[in-house]
Amino acid sequence: MSKVEYFLTKEDEQEIVESIRMAEKNTSGEIRIHMEKTTSLDPYDRAMEIFNELKMDATELQNGVLIYLAVEDRNFVICGDKGINDVVETDFWNSTRDVMVSHFKNGNFKQGLVDGITRAGEQLQRYFPYLKGDENELSNEISKG
Repeated sequence: MSKVEYFLTKEDEQEIVESIRMAEKNTSGEIRIHMEKTTSLDPYDRAMEIFNELKMDATELQNGVLIYLAVEDRNFVICGDKGINDVVETDFWNSTRDVMVSHFKNGNFKQGLVDGITRAGEQLQRYFPYLKGDENELSNEISKG
């Protein structure tokens, strides 16, 4: 069994999916989590590949956010599409990463992810509020590779 399978418990995963659902409740934005064992690529480059594979680059308002984790490599990347990147403060993703790292260092991966999701959701809600007719364009489930 790879580290991806036991990185989070089933209960942790359910709480993370629920935090995505809640974060997206009042926004047209989309948040996804992708985990895989390792990558031979630069983590950012791999995150961008996954971003495209998950069709996060196809959201109508370009407001998708991906949190990518290479579990065994102990690397993660937060990447947003052009729409959200153009409006958040320049240090937003770095400050979100720092909040997550503080939890990860203590082995609290679920809370780190929940806090990252919550922070992204707050910005998405601020800049891309839910409008009548908005649809959940992408799955809230954690994808694994």
